Amino acid sequence: MLARDESPLKRTPLHALHVARGGKMVPFAGYEMPVQFPAGVLKEHLHTRSSAGLFDVSHMGQLALRAKSGKVEDAARALERLVPQDIVAVPPGRQRYAQFTNHDGGLLDDLMVANFGDHLFLVVNAACKAEDEAHLRAHLSDSCVIDSLSDRALIALQGPKAESALAKLGTDVTAMRFMDAGPRQVAGLDCFVSRSGYTGEDGFEISVPAAQAETLVTALLENPDVLPIGLGARDSLRLEAGLCLYGHDIDTTTTPVEGALEWSVQKSRRTGGARAGGFPGADKILAQFESGASRRRVGLRPEGRAPVREGALLFADAASSEPIGKVTSGGFGPGLNAPVAMGYLPTSLAANGTQVFAEVRGQRLPLQVAAMPFVPNTYKR
Repeated sequence: MLARDESPLKRTPLHALHVARGGKMVPFAGYEMPVQFPAGVLKEHLHTRSSAGLFDVSHMGQLALRAKSGKVEDAARALERLVPQDIVAVPPGRQRYAQFTNHDGGLLDDLMVANFGDHLFLVVNAACKAEDEAHLRAHLSDSCVIDSLSDRALIALQGPKAESALAKLGTDVTAMRFMDAGPRQVAGLDCFVSRSGYTGEDGFEISVPAAQAETLVTALLENPDVLPIGLGARDSLRLEAGLCLYGHDIDTTTTPVEGALEWSVQKSRRTGGARAGGFPGADKILAQFESGASRRRVGLRPEGRAPVREGALLFADAASSEPIGKVTSGGFGPGLNAPVAMGYLPTSLAANGTQVFAEVRGQRLPLQVAAMPFVPNTYKR
């Protein structure tokens, strides 16, 4: 029986398929999700790097943002009141990575924003989707209509054979490039397809009506190149790719500059001009662009074989008593056959090659600050 403060776990439209295929189900972001399938995390990770992995990401939030004027440019201008990215410059058929910021410059969530020609399509994180929708309604309802697309599932197909697997279902994806996005027919179903993902590999994210999700996934899994992949390998893949996990590597206490996400804030929003600033926390964030931040997210390579996990404190040397930072993500990188991590350090110690130490079970283990991604990405540009 559930305690009074507990809620039943939600299930995605693919829950029965996961169970039938031997998925080990665990709680995640309020949902019952597969952490792995019978192949196991290691094989699932390596299969995605060499072939094609299929991920259920239906727990993510999907939203449509429409300007009351009917002009997508007006929806883009409205959204720019909440994010530091240049949304107006995203042409139809393309998408952009963005973040919702708060008045202290911290990150409320990160998201993807696609221009579908007559409206914007947003994908937000599962744990934040209720708050994100409320945030949009509170600030943009004067000019926009916000629709929650809760009747849609979302899957990701990732890896070097993702294109060929998807093309076999009758959709013209070979002409798509990284961050192209828009409505497409897949296996005769009306879908939204973007060439993007969370693994560092070439691949696609496919939004499909919930009632047709199992049909689509079953068709994809008939291809021997495609295996179902759980949350375990999804996490190790994104870590090797140096990609942030919201609530761990970035959160309301980290700015885009501290999170090493400067690349995501276009020049038009940060230097001069009529459209610079104007988003929550702009004063702090733009000051950090000018003068730097006191700390920074960095990649870390432990020098031994032992993984250094999230929460491990970082020290400047093996003997100092005062921590200088903390690991925010860490584990074993199957593609490297070595442990990898990321965390925050003072900017003065953030240069690649700097040695620091992590405290693990009472011992100080050496790590080197390292460039990210740890595994080169293979996006089709």
